Amino acid sequence: MKTITIEGQLRTGFGKAATRAIRSQEMVPGVIYGGAQEVNFYAPAAAFKPLVYTPEFQIAEVKVDGKSYRTILKDLQFDKVTDALNHVDLLELVEDKKVIASIPLKFVGTSKGVKEGGKFVPKINSLKVKAYPKHLKEQIEVAIDDLELNGNIRVEDVKEEHYEILNSPRIPIASVVLTRQLKQEEAAATPAKGAAAPAKAAAPAAAAKK
Repeated sequence: MKTITIEGQLRTGFGKAATRAIRSQEMVPGVIYGGAQEVNFYAPAAAFKPLVYTPEFQIAEVKVDGKSYRTILKDLQFDKVTDALNHVDLLELVEDKKVIASIPLKFVGTSKGVKEGGKFVPKINSLKVKAYPKHLKEQIEVAIDDLELNGNIRVEDVKEEHYEILNSPRIPIASVVLTRQLKQEEAAATPAKGAAAPAKAAAPAAAAKK
């Protein structure tokens, strides 16, 4: 799994003034929790970019005060006005302790419905799972070859060893829908309701004239 390294410094001052001083140096405060002790630190804003501004699931190895922590991203806070990154929460990976993480989905194959002219529509792009750190991976692959026109793949259809999937089982994660062109073709092939009625009604009238 892809790992990025963040070099940080241990926080010694707290409170609003200390936090403002950190941010004024283009640093971002953060906290690592979930391990033996909570670690408060700060690091350059640029160091967090590969972790924050990506859809990929990654490990962040944070080095603070001579120690190294393997972590995953847990939460973010942004400035409401400038949209700048304000704070980062990281969860330390402890081998014998399960963690909750959002793992991206990767749809593989070509569905039957698409081959018939439908459009593939992903509904969600990740699943929330509970697993031991050793089983975490960059993505969950979902085969879509058997997905038919107007069909759905739901959370309950994803079978992933070692993962407890926490999303509601009935939520659709992907579907194949009719395209506009396919709808028009179906409409053209289906006779309009009542189209044959006038022809039947015309027969008695013709007989009356005779």
